[in-house]
Amino acid sequence: MICACLAEGTTIITNAAREPEICDLADYLNGCGASILGAGDGTVVIEGMRSLRGCAHTVIPDRIAAATLLSCCAATGGRATLCGAIPSHLGAVLSVFEECGCTVDIMGGSITLDAPSRLRAPKIVRTMPYPGFPTDAQAPVMAMAAKSCGTTLFIENIFENRYLHVSGLLRMGANIKVEGRVAVLQGVRCLHGADVAAMDLRGAAALITAALSAQGRTTLDGLKYLDRGYESFEAQLSRLGADVRRI
Repeated sequence: MICACLAEGTTIITNAAREPEICDLADYLNGCGASILGAGDGTVVIEGMRSLRGCAHTVIPDRIAAATLLSCCAATGGRATLCGAIPSHLGAVLSVFEECGCTVDIMGGSITLDAPSRLRAPKIVRTMPYPGFPTDAQAPVMAMAAKSCGTTLFIENIFENRYLHVSGLLRMGANIKVEGRVAVLQGVRCLHGADVAAMDLRGAAALITAALSAQGRTTLDGLKYLDRGYESFEAQLSRLGADVRRI
C-alpha cells in the first residue's frame, strides 16, 4: 500500500488485511496527499501520485499492548483502569475477559477491568482475522487463564508455531497439552516462579503475565523479544504495583 502511493497508475489490493492499523496507515498516507480508498475492507484501491507531502498524525493506541496489560490485571485478580485505549478495537478480547468473570466498564477512551480472585476458564479462544480474536493476544490470555477454574480450548488459525510460550508456562506449573494448532489448558490452583526464557515477542509477555500471578520469583531471559513490541513494560507494571525490575 505504501509502495503503490507513488507507483504509476491504479493499484488494487484484494483480500487485504482489515486491522485498525491498516486504516491508521491509510489515514496517515492520505494526510500526506495519497489517494487510498477501502482501507479496512477486503479491497483497497490506491491511485498513484507524483509526490507526497508531510503531515501531522497521531498513531492509534496499541491494542495488543492494551490486551496484555488487561491480561496482567486479570491474572492477578486486580482492578485497573487503562486510559487512552480504543475499546472498539478490543471487542473480541474484552468478551473473553467478561466470560472469565471480569467486570469491564468502558467510558470514552478508558477501560476499567475488575477481576475476581479466581477466574473462570473461557471455553474456547479461537484466533481469527480482525475483528475476531487477535493471534497476538493469544499468548498473554493463555497465561491469564493458567490459574482459572475449568478447561479452555485454544485454536490457533493464523500462524504456525504460536505456542512457543507453553514450555515456559509448564515450567511454572501450568497444565497445557498442545497438538498441532490446538492447545488444551486445564486451570491449576497456583503457579510457581521459575527461570524461563522467551522465544518470541508475545511469548515474553505471556511469561511475564504468568509470573505476576505465580508464587515466588521468576527470572525471564530473552528481553530482546519483549522490547520489540512493548515500551518500558516493566515501568508500566511497576506503576500498577508489580515487583519487577530489569537486571
